Amino acid sequence: MQIGLVHYLIVSAILFSLGLFGIITRKHSVLVLMGIELILNAANINFIAFSRYGGMNIEGHVAAIFVIILAASEAAIALAIILNIYQNFRHVNIDEVDNLKD
Repeated sequence: MQIGLVHYLIVSAILFSLGLFGIITRKHSVLVLMGIELILNAANINFIAFSRYGGMNIEGHVAAIFVIILAASEAAIALAIILNIYQNFRHVNIDEVDNLKD
């Protein structure tokens, strides 16, 4: 049995679905952040799979590198915001946070 494009797309769809579920339930801000990371990883799998099987050559790898850079910067900024929320409210439940002005 060979691993083909369909297998990569199935794994990517599962990761995307889990990430979307994590964002929609949004009880905890760290879970939302993990959901976003899962969605970005699903996009990376698609970029690499289509690069391999779709004839995109190097463009898929370059797009995946840009997504990895985006995910790293997003994680750093989001964690800084989560730490600020925890300092002000003593919890990280995003449903209970109205504003950061006070």
